[in-house]
Amino acid sequence: MVYAFIPTTQINPAERIPFQVLPVIGALVACIDIGFLLRTTLNGYPVMYHKWLLRLSQLLFWVTILLVSKCKFWFIVFSDWLMCIWWIVKACCWVPHLQAIFYSLEAVTCLKESLRLLLEVMFGISIILIKMKRASLKSSLGEDLLLSHELDIENGQQLDHEKAQNIWQLMSFEIISSVLQRGAGKQLDFEDLLELPADMDPLSCHLMLLSCWERQRKTGHPSLFRAFCSAYGWSYISLGLLKILNDCLGFGGPLLLNKLIRFLQEGGENFDGYIFAISLGLTSILKSFLDTQYTFHLSKLKLKLRSSIMATIFRKCLCVSLAERSKFSEGEIQTYMSVDADRSVNLCNSLHDMWSLPLQIGVALYLLYTQVKFAFVSGIAITILLIPVNKWIAEAIADATRSMMKQKDERIRRTGELLTYIRTLKMYGWELLFSSWLIKTRSSEVSYLSTRKYLDAWCVFFWATTPTLFSFCTFGLYALMGNQLDAATVFTCLALFNNLISPLNSFPWVINGLIDATISTGRLSRFLCCPEIETATSSDNYASSCTDEYPCVSFEDVAVVINEACCLWCSNDQEQLVMDHVTLSVPKGHLIAVVGEVGSGKSSLLNSILRETKIINGFVHTSGSIAYVPQVPWILSGSIRDNVILGDEYDPRRRLSDVLEACALDIDVFRMTGGDLAFIGEKGLNLSGGQRARLALARAVYHDPDIYLLDDVLSAVDAEVAQWIISNAILGPLMSQKTRILCTHNAQAISSADTVVLIDKGRVRLVGSPSQSSVSSYIPPSLREDLSISSEVQSEDNDVDAQKKVLLESDDICVSEEAPCAIEVEQRKEGRVEVVTYKNYAVFCGWSVTILTCLSAIFMQASRNGNDLWLSYWVDTTGVDKQKDRTSFYLVVLCIFCVMNSSFTLVRAFSFAFGGLRAAVQVHDRLLKNLVDAPVHFFDQTPTGRILNRLSSDLYTIDDSLPFILNILLANFVGLLGIAIVLSYTQVMFLLLLLPFWYVYNKLQDFFFARFTENVILYQRTSYSEIIANLWLSLRLQILAAVIVCFVAVMAVVGSRGHLLISFGSPGKVGLALSYAAPAVSLLGNFLTSFTETEKELVSVERVLQYMDVATEELHECQLLDTEWPLHGNIEFQNVTLKYRPSLPAALCDLTCTFAGGTQTGIVGRTGAGKSSILNVLFRLNPLSGGCILVDGINIAKTSLRDLRTRFSVVPQTPFLFEGSLRDNLDPFRVNDDLKIWDALAKCQIEDEVRAMGGLDMHVKESGASFSVGQRQLLCLARAFLKSSKVLCLDECTANVDTSTALKLQNAITSKCRGITVITIAHRISTVLNMDTIFILDQGSLYSEYFCRHPTCLWKNLHRFTSFHVSFFIHLFLL
Repeated sequence: MVYAFIPTTQINPAERIPFQVLPVIGALVACIDIGFLLRTTLNGYPVMYHKWLLRLSQLLFWVTILLVSKCKFWFIVFSDWLMCIWWIVKACCWVPHLQAIFYSLEAVTCLKESLRLLLEVMFGISIILIKMKRASLKSSLGEDLLLSHELDIENGQQLDHEKAQNIWQLMSFEIISSVLQRGAGKQLDFEDLLELPADMDPLSCHLMLLSCWERQRKTGHPSLFRAFCSAYGWSYISLGLLKILNDCLGFGGPLLLNKLIRFLQEGGENFDGYIFAISLGLTSILKSFLDTQYTFHLSKLKLKLRSSIMATIFRKCLCVSLAERSKFSEGEIQTYMSVDADRSVNLCNSLHDMWSLPLQIGVALYLLYTQVKFAFVSGIAITILLIPVNKWIAEAIADATRSMMKQKDERIRRTGELLTYIRTLKMYGWELLFSSWLIKTRSSEVSYLSTRKYLDAWCVFFWATTPTLFSFCTFGLYALMGNQLDAATVFTCLALFNNLISPLNSFPWVINGLIDATISTGRLSRFLCCPEIETATSSDNYASSCTDEYPCVSFEDVAVVINEACCLWCSNDQEQLVMDHVTLSVPKGHLIAVVGEVGSGKSSLLNSILRETKIINGFVHTSGSIAYVPQVPWILSGSIRDNVILGDEYDPRRRLSDVLEACALDIDVFRMTGGDLAFIGEKGLNLSGGQRARLALARAVYHDPDIYLLDDVLSAVDAEVAQWIISNAILGPLMSQKTRILCTHNAQAISSADTVVLIDKGRVRLVGSPSQSSVSSYIPPSLREDLSISSEVQSEDNDVDAQKKVLLESDDICVSEEAPCAIEVEQRKEGRVEVVTYKNYAVFCGWSVTILTCLSAIFMQASRNGNDLWLSYWVDTTGVDKQKDRTSFYLVVLCIFCVMNSSFTLVRAFSFAFGGLRAAVQVHDRLLKNLVDAPVHFFDQTPTGRILNRLSSDLYTIDDSLPFILNILLANFVGLLGIAIVLSYTQVMFLLLLLPFWYVYNKLQDFFFARFTENVILYQRTSYSEIIANLWLSLRLQILAAVIVCFVAVMAVVGSRGHLLISFGSPGKVGLALSYAAPAVSLLGNFLTSFTETEKELVSVERVLQYMDVATEELHECQLLDTEWPLHGNIEFQNVTLKYRPSLPAALCDLTCTFAGGTQTGIVGRTGAGKSSILNVLFRLNPLSGGCILVDGINIAKTSLRDLRTRFSVVPQTPFLFEGSLRDNLDPFRVNDDLKIWDALAKCQIEDEVRAMGGLDMHVKESGASFSVGQRQLLCLARAFLKSSKVLCLDECTANVDTSTALKLQNAITSKCRGITVITIAHRISTVLNMDTIFILDQGSLYSEYFCRHPTCLWKNLHRFTSFHVSFFIHLFLL
């Protein structure tokens, strides 16, 4: 045992305390016993020799421990496994001796022997706990877990605030007092919270669990539960020892209560009564300390486990390939991070409860046997009869939970889809359709939720009525067997019944929690078992794959090697290959242009290099670091600088400026308020499509990788910016020495490439130089034409004076320390949850249901208190009235109370379930309706994740957690109310204590809540501080409640001697008061905990209510539209001004123009010129700051908003496909037949691909992942053709398709859209050449209006235009 040789100096002071304090106490007790023996001998009374031997050996035992503890390696001696076993055996051997002592009425002897046992048990547990902790520490010495811990640089020691405390501070949670005091004068912020202990550092927790999980994966049958055990098993087992001691101490109260009542019945003049009374209070206080310590350490363990689970899931999301992730929807992964993580953490509660609760039940039943003999069997019979019922209910709940979780995953996926594409859905007018689908999914989820809730209601009924039935059957059988009930027997049994309530009530919940945790850990294991992206293939595998046809290439010369690679986009081997026996070698430092038609496999080639696809044959090898720029840019919510450097330290040199200049972003950044610190909203909401693409490219360039994978990065920018990026970025000094693989349709980029790779249907058709005739013969004619045009334009540009004007007007970038934020800061409420929140939740449940629930809970508690009062009256009249027929009368009344209690319990359980379900439905539907009706700018200013949290985790709280904790809160409240009333009735003196007690309680509660009910961002540190604060208050309130127990007991002893003028009543009333005062300790703590938890859960209701008050769009206006409107499609912009925010510059400035009905108009301009803003105001996505828009003479601001949007057709800049059948994607309202749909697909040149993939009923994956970006654009165009609207808006609909397909689409639009007003936004020059009119925008204003019928007039005024417009007209006239 290597870990045993730990120097004494490594045992921290807090761990040394038990080895210094306990032996001293033990030696003192032994000395006192020896003193008593000596006094007895001196008084002439004989003392047996074995008593001298026992006391002297005990003294020698503790003295030896004190002496050994001074040695250098004392812990090695104490922590030997044989010694550890001896401590356990010795404690077990004490039990028969202690039981014999307790059967005597000698209070002092019982107290002394109990103290001896407690000392030895605590000493043994301390040794075992420290030994397990050291063993766990040793097992993790090889891990790199301490790098992130806070270190004291001067002393070279780790700072741990817990280790710096003494034993009293640890036990009483004094560490939180400083936080509470700071909160007395201000609102607490994150900096005010407690520092995390070293062992709770999230990184170390994550690494520990990850290493254990990796070891599990190597076994071949990985289990996340076994990984949990490996990481935290020893700590968890040590908590079990503490729980055993705490549970056993819980039965000290009923035993002492029995002794005290018997003393009161029999009378006596000694001090045993006072000892019993004081011991009763001290036992409650000691149990309070043990209970809070167990809760504290268990909560710490749960926090560590939760953070490690979430970090492991997040890491898996980053490491798993897209092919493997395709097996899981976005909704599932979000559920893993929230619901499944929480349910897995609940294992910490459930596992200990699985053995602890049966143990408590068993001990309670044994003690009942000692009181009423076999009469308690009748109560056990009821419990046994309920076991199969509870088992069936548990299985049904498990089935309902599985089905509910599947529907929840689907609902969250649909919700995420709705929120992500809300702008597009509003333009289509589909938001109500999607919300109806979402409500349908929600209805299925609620149906399973209702099954679970009503089954839970039956469980609540059985659990709540079991103690009352147990009491009735036990006492009834005991009396019918001819036994006489006395106060000691009845109220000791009542105290034991109260001890049975918690385990009996909790056990079914524990079973359900275990079932939920088992399901969740299984779901998490399935996700975590997915293969991760592998690192580069080894050279041996590469060499073994070489053939004569494909000889090996030195790794020093190549950056990428692909050999006979066959790849799939998902793990299903039946899927069509996206890469079919591809072999390719990319030399280092070369520029490779990958060309091909839409859907040919260009993007799949890049993803295969990234190993995001599943490689089923061949291999892919890369040499060096890789940067990937996708077709759809990924933009981080943050500043420009944050997006570019992406976590790296800011380089104060000019590299950032050089990168922004090379990517043509410097002028855009210069114009932004705040410069490179200007805030960019979620997904780049305040950037144009071209700016987003350039920002993603700048990020890749800044990080200076060895290999660049660029997926059509030039399609979203205009011709001039594309030329600048090619010359200064892709071919410039920042990237010229690196390997660049560029998928593109840009002619200039292809002509500048070292090698051109032609992809067709997943195969490499040709590899060669762009100048080779063999290559040019395979390139489509339209692309060859663009190549020749590109070369002519380059030579022509050198002769144009206007083109010589430098594009960059300034080399400097405006840098600001503060920049405006485009995202609204989430509102943060302070203090307690407002009463109006409770009221709103009651409205959601229904006032009638709420009142019924409260009344049934009150009557349920009243009937239970009446049952106990009747028992008190029964035992008091037993000695006076001994007629047997009176026993039947007492039993009948007791039966009536039992029936009433069961009835009210049933009503309360089902009314709570019904109200909770009603609230869940109401909240979801109202929230969804408000969000769907919210304006687009709300979604622009609010992160999608923040909204999704309302519809996922907050809604889950309202569905499940909130009704549960409210039920507990109501039960605890009426229970406390019943205890207060009964104590006031049975013990008049309690009224004197009630007022000061309530004052102190209220002060403690106010002190706590006024300073610590906060909602801050970082979960781990916040939760840790919150737990300590809760336990700080809980401990003090439990001690306060223990004072009540001691007070009632002492007053009962004093009153029994007649020393007071006030009579405390009969022994029955005294016993009833004591039996009610004892559980007040735990009930008061439970009430506080449930109230705190309710306040926390109601925060979800508050958060949901915030979004129910969001301003909605003006959906209904006064002017009704004719069914044929618009008849001509004539659109007039009259002095239109648009500002997305008052603080931002105008996106459209006093724009006046006309789109003639039935004509086709092209809109061109630099990125950010305001092209897409025209469509935003036409579809009323943003309110106008000035001017108006007329369509066929009708002001669209006065029309119904949804009606307006359904009259126009649109193809958005970002193509939108949702998960479902292709038919639903094209025609969700099912108004077109198959022939018309196929005709639209044929017009868009995608009919063959759709037929090959399964036809109209094929399943489209989430976000349209079944198709390439270009194919998605074609499908969106086909959707627009099917709508047959008089106005068709195209926003870069051909940007991601090849030139040949784009030409065919332009011809189709020209020929098939005659008589339709077509508005086309484009960067590609050839897209707008055939248009009737071309508008040129610049900074939100109409720079020029060009009619294709008279081009010569613009040539004469060429000097008036900027370099972009000159380049545009040069292209125009050359064509």
